[in-house]
Amino acid sequence: MKITVVTGNAHKAVEVAAFFGDSIQVVHVALDIPEYRSDDVTEIAHEKARYAYEHLSTPLIVDDTAFCIDALNGFPGPYAAYVLRAIGNTGILKLMEGVTDRNAHFTTAIAYADETGIRVFPGTLHGQIIPVPRGTGGFGYDPIFELGGRTLAEFPLVEKSQTSHRALALAAFRDWFVSYANG
Repeated sequence: MKITVVTGNAHKAVEVAAFFGDSIQVVHVALDIPEYRSDDVTEIAHEKARYAYEHLSTPLIVDDTAFCIDALNGFPGPYAAYVLRAIGNTGILKLMEGVTDRNAHFTTAIAYADETGIRVFPGTLHGQIIPVPRGTGGFGYDPIFELGGRTLAEFPLVEKSQTSHRALALAAFRDWFVSYANG
């Protein structure tokens, strides 16, 4: 089986390929997709899939991720990529100075599109914001997001690709896709 992963982020494509291993062949296509706005990442992923399928006409997946910090009323939410570029992890940690509620979560929505329509598969991972970044792996907020005593940046890629928010969404997609492709 083969699936096209549409993303401008090569790290995501590598993580998706690591998640599927040999079970599903991953083809990476970089496509400029408009930045859709919504407070709901499933809506954003749905629109990205619609756009990508209209331009590529091949079965594909896209994703969108929200990074939500409880004490900041869910900020930055689906605007996580913009906030990371604008203020980075240093800015997030500055906002969190003196805050005792460190709970946060990532939600990734994987959207699959083909000639029959679009289906969306969300996955959420709960953790905490740590006061000082740790780890050299991963990307984005990984060095400040802790899960089970380690940051996502401290997880080896293969382990992260099996336990992350993206992995949870990909697992839901994979379970559906295998039965769909074989049905």
